[in-house]
Amino acid sequence: MIDQEAGIELRTIDGQMQYIAYLPMQEANWSIALVIPKENIEQQLRPLDLIAFALGALALSLAIVFWRVQAARQRRLRQEQAAAAATNRELEKRVQERTIELAQAKDQLEVRVQERTSELAQAIHDLKQAQLQMVQSEKMSALGQLVAGVAHEINNPVSFIHGNLEPAKEYVQDLLSVLEQYQHYYPHPHPNVQSTIEDIDLEFLKTDFVKLLQSIKVGTERIQVIVNSLRNFSRLDEATVKAVDIHKGLDSTLTILQTRLRAQSGRPEIQVIKEYGELPFIECYAGQLNQVFINIISNSIDAIEEQTGENLSPLITIQTLAEVESVLIKIKDNGPGMNSTTCDHLFDPFFTTKSVGQGTGLGLSISYQIITEKHGGTLTCDSVLGGGALFTIKLPIAIENPKS
Repeated sequence: MIDQEAGIELRTIDGQMQYIAYLPMQEANWSIALVIPKENIEQQLRPLDLIAFALGALALSLAIVFWRVQAARQRRLRQEQAAAAATNRELEKRVQERTIELAQAKDQLEVRVQERTSELAQAIHDLKQAQLQMVQSEKMSALGQLVAGVAHEINNPVSFIHGNLEPAKEYVQDLLSVLEQYQHYYPHPHPNVQSTIEDIDLEFLKTDFVKLLQSIKVGTERIQVIVNSLRNFSRLDEATVKAVDIHKGLDSTLTILQTRLRAQSGRPEIQVIKEYGELPFIECYAGQLNQVFINIISNSIDAIEEQTGENLSPLITIQTLAEVESVLIKIKDNGPGMNSTTCDHLFDPFFTTKSVGQGTGLGLSISYQIITEKHGGTLTCDSVLGGGALFTIKLPIAIENPKS
């Protein structure tokens, strides 16, 4: 016992190891000691050790099983997470691919829509052009038939009159010759005859009647020129491609427009200068080409008539030139000209700068179509404000693929 404290000690007593337990008694001032051999205690502890060992082994096994279960769960979780990540990556890849495909499909769809829209717009444009051309062709056909009919009806009596003028002139000369012989042999006629001679002024009648016949001849020739110009302009017998003289078409157009070229109220006569070059015959639709000439020259006359002011000298110049495989026809006026915006849209269908009711906006558009599509040529306009306008027509001498 140490310092009156309770405790357990292992000591050797009588050659054996003994456990001694001390318990001090404070009131009696002595202690109680219990001696137990070590061997007895160890024999009692062996079953407990086995139980403890078994429990420990069981606990260890359970711990191992729990750890392995947890490890398996963690492994499955990681595998599931990895699989989910792979699935997500695959899904994201598919989504990206699908997104790209959708974007490409959208772009392709937009391109197709634009193509279809463009094709539709072109089809509508072609339809309008075909409709305009059909209407214009019908108008020109009707006009041509009318002009040809009128020209024929006028030409017959005029030819009859013109053809009889020469015999009539000869008859008059014979009558005048007889009259002169009568006056020569009978210088003093009867008073009644002399009175009649004085009343009708026979000398004036003899000279003026010859002039009258000559003026009738000039008039009939003028009518024949106009009739031939009308027939040449209508060209009903030249609805197909034919080699023609361009200058005849230009001259016929000027003849038809002669009334508009004359002096009008507020402006002097429009002078026309013709600078014709040596041109070969060219293959063309003569009637349609004459229509182009009359549209352009009429446009120049309209432009000149828009000018106001004093000291005006209206002028239209027509120049023709020959190139290697084509010819050029240049028609220039000294009108007010036009700005670049107007010039850019000049050949668009229904575009016009004239007041309502004074223009349809089809003349130059149809002219452009006739030159470019029918003849494979070009039609351009160069103009500035205050500088007049220059129309240039370029036509091939031979049409490669004629279009009906």
